[in-house]
Amino acid sequence: MTPEALVAHYRLEPIPEEGGLFRRTWAGPERPDGRPEGTAIVALLTSRPGDFSALHRLPSDETWHFYLGDPLELLLLSPDGTSRTVLLGPDVLGGQHVQFTVPARAWMGARVAADGAWALFGCTMAPGFTYEGYEHGDGAELAAHYPAEAARITALSRP
Repeated sequence: MTPEALVAHYRLEPIPEEGGLFRRTWAGPERPDGRPEGTAIVALLTSRPGDFSALHRLPSDETWHFYLGDPLELLLLSPDGTSRTVLLGPDVLGGQHVQFTVPARAWMGARVAADGAWALFGCTMAPGFTYEGYEHGDGAELAAHYPAEAARITALSRP
């Protein structure tokens, strides 16, 4: 199994602004507010330079699911000023998660963990994802608000 084979199999495309590759696999019926009831994607990140999920936040909880490959490091910046790192991966008895829910309005960014090559994962939201709800993080502003994580914030930021 290779990243290239997964890209071809799932017909993955670039994720606008955020980074990585994805394919929407499900969207529920439309709600009165125009959002789908729920959405699901499959996504891929590699250890190639510049391949990461840039810091962003969403208006609803988002559940991340680990599928294949190497562990994925997820940086979370909470509205209360605290931070946390979650490792998504197959070693659940060693503290990794195969599923983790990021709370609404928390900043999140991810990259393949050190010494890893690639990770295939998914994200599910209810109500579903729309680009109108996506907020792209400003690295300088976030680093000022979370100074202990400034280096990691810079590494997970895009203009």
